[in-house]
Amino acid sequence: MDLILYDQWLKILDHFNIGVLLIDADRKIRQFNKSAGILIGLEDQEILDGDCQEIFCGIPCFSTCPFHDPETLDVRDMDIEFLDEMDEKHRVTRVGAPLLDGRGRVQGCVTVLQDHSPYSELVSRIHYEEQSLKIILDSLNMGIFTVNRNGLITFFNRAAEKISGFSRMKLLGKDCATLFAGQVKKTCGVLRQVLSNKVPATAIRGDLLSYQGESIPVSGDYIPLLNDHGRIIGALAAFQDMTLAHQLDRAITGKYRFHHMIGKDPLMQKIFDMVRVVAKTESTLLIEGSTGTGKDLLAKIIHSESNRSKKPFVKVNCAAIPDNLLESEIFGYIRGAFTGADRDKPGRFSEAHTGTIFLDEIGDLPLSLQAKLLRVLEDREFYPLGSRKTKKVDVRIISATNRKLEALVEKKLFREDLFYRLNVLRIELPPLCRRRGDLPLLIRHLMRKQAGIIKKPFPDISEASMKILLNYRYPGNIRELENIIEHAIILCQEDVISPCHLPAYLLDRSSSQSESQAGEMENPETALERQRILEVLVSNSWHRKKTAIMLNMDRTTLWRKMRKYGIAE
Repeated sequence: MDLILYDQWLKILDHFNIGVLLIDADRKIRQFNKSAGILIGLEDQEILDGDCQEIFCGIPCFSTCPFHDPETLDVRDMDIEFLDEMDEKHRVTRVGAPLLDGRGRVQGCVTVLQDHSPYSELVSRIHYEEQSLKIILDSLNMGIFTVNRNGLITFFNRAAEKISGFSRMKLLGKDCATLFAGQVKKTCGVLRQVLSNKVPATAIRGDLLSYQGESIPVSGDYIPLLNDHGRIIGALAAFQDMTLAHQLDRAITGKYRFHHMIGKDPLMQKIFDMVRVVAKTESTLLIEGSTGTGKDLLAKIIHSESNRSKKPFVKVNCAAIPDNLLESEIFGYIRGAFTGADRDKPGRFSEAHTGTIFLDEIGDLPLSLQAKLLRVLEDREFYPLGSRKTKKVDVRIISATNRKLEALVEKKLFREDLFYRLNVLRIELPPLCRRRGDLPLLIRHLMRKQAGIIKKPFPDISEASMKILLNYRYPGNIRELENIIEHAIILCQEDVISPCHLPAYLLDRSSSQSESQAGEMENPETALERQRILEVLVSNSWHRKKTAIMLNMDRTTLWRKMRKYGIAE
């Protein structure tokens, strides 16, 4: 198992003064960032390849170690205090998570450290009444707001505006409950408790509700504010956007939750309600939807919310594997099955035993293999290639397609009996053009995500840019929108995304629309051809030669049509 974290993650977390250490299966520290070295107080050569139990002698381990208790697979966190070499006290939040292989076995551990001391010292040295306090708090890159004794918001800094999307003028004088989602009782209860007992509450996890309705994971500290006579006059809340940490956690653990899929549109809410029910069942599930609508993500969410969540999740892209290799990849083979088969090799179904197998692009499965898949669905057994003995498997099957299987059945390209076996439960993901109300929410979410990945401040977006994005049809759906946002974030060197930062084909389309009648519909045949080209490009990872072959046209013709329709990578 590869235990190397990408440098960009370490550098991004360094920017937030968050230390990260990666520990392998032998408990040796394989990689760490600068912040971790500073917090631990050791030289690089003392940390690298050091035993984790020795390195952490000043920062205690968790009560439950993933190496001691491999069944404890959830993320662990704890608040600790320790003295450094200068006898200065540090309050550190430590978060740890096991690193697992494809079969759920512990292969290492990642540890994250965050020092809260500099922030606590700042708060203890300044008085709430001073105007200079507001200036200082407004310049911090941490979200800050204050409430009075009744829990009404009295101050909201610029960073809080950026994180939440709320203008301070819309929140001043409002109840703090306006800001929190899901755990309103818990978070506001913590604030009320701080106001009543004058005792700070730290490292409280929760979700912030943005202006667009997006749930943003945050970690907050809540501190009582006293006047010169020691009387409580309010409380200060300091919170950090934990989106980046959640992305890191998702990359490490492979765990996906409902908040990873964004959508407030009634169509999406109906799907979420259905998924919450079907995730806990063992029934076969079929997900339908155009390219880029999020079928892969939905399958991962269903697995993570199921009773098999701690077991393997194995994906098979039926369109990406050559037909002559597909059977051996899916069902495996035994030694001597063909020339070069010098050992037994388990297939994807065997790897997914006790877990979930996700058959993506099931509509592209050759007819020759459909009968074999039907047997797995009916009897949960199959013959590995070259074997005369059946192999039993315990798997849940989730399949997905961007093609209408009923139409393929009518054309005799897909077995009718297999279709009915797969179609026990069906979820249809709508294209982005049918859930346009989610666009502002998705745009802001993707801006936050991309800005964090490339370590740039989270920018605003101009009204003109937003208008262009809201009026585009997105034939490539969410995947195309994500590419557009990434393009804009990279090119934007200011604080605001302007139209000049958007891809050229969006601007050309917007310009031509302005010259013609507002809202004029495109030629249906032209729109259909453009969408078909874009779908095939996306399915081939923008490989033009493969796309031209699939579309039965030469590469020059494809290039001309891409220019004509404003399709750019």
